[in-house]
Amino acid sequence: MSIRIQMIGTGNAFAKKYFNNNAIVAVNGYRLLVDCGVTAPYALYRAGIGVQEIDGVLVTHIHGDHIGGIEELAFAFMYVHKKRIPLFVPSSIREALWETSLKGALEDQSTGCDSLDCYFDVVEIDEGVPFEISAGFTLELIRTQHIPNKPSYALLLNETVFYSSDMTFDPALLSDLTNAGRCKHILHECQLTGPGLVHTTLDELLTLPEAIQERIWLMHYADNRDDYVGKTGAMRFIEQQTEYEFE
Repeated sequence: MSIRIQMIGTGNAFAKKYFNNNAIVAVNGYRLLVDCGVTAPYALYRAGIGVQEIDGVLVTHIHGDHIGGIEELAFAFMYVHKKRIPLFVPSSIREALWETSLKGALEDQSTGCDSLDCYFDVVEIDEGVPFEISAGFTLELIRTQHIPNKPSYALLLNETVFYSSDMTFDPALLSDLTNAGRCKHILHECQLTGPGLVHTTLDELLTLPEAIQERIWLMHYADNRDDYVGKTGAMRFIEQQTEYEFE
């Protein structure tokens, strides 16, 4: 079954030309928003996608460019669309997502709203175990390194697409997945310059075998991306607001 992916944004946390690196992943008619950063509501509007058209939201880790738009989404569903949708959250970050990030804006003692459950049907997902999002749509959370001591996850979609979210370079993981036939396509973050302290750099990705590079679409890049066109080996940049189909 094919997977349709539309990056509503492809930029890093500081990009202005490109929206936050968030995606609509559609399988068999089900539309999942992967991460909901500060720019996500506007990026959805620019893509011509109404908030009410989203069937679920998944969070990969707790940073503003991945969760900063959840407040607006929560209020839109509660007060405008008057519906609840699933919010898929890694079990390891559920408490922190509310207590350290969203509680200040979404808690409302006057209505008794004191948790994410007031706004969403919260579904916890355990890492390393395939999880069925909807009929014909499964994903697996893969724990990766990003910020020390803060959980962050990549996604394996239908054993076909590896979606890195934010992570440091892990060539062994990419090699293992491709050698095992578990991913045909790789959507990978790419820091264009500097040392990859908490991200993966272009220079690091260029050390990968060509057979792996050929599977890679680059995302989470800076506003000067165009300066690197033609300098990415066998890899290519994925474009924001464009829908791609992966078999």
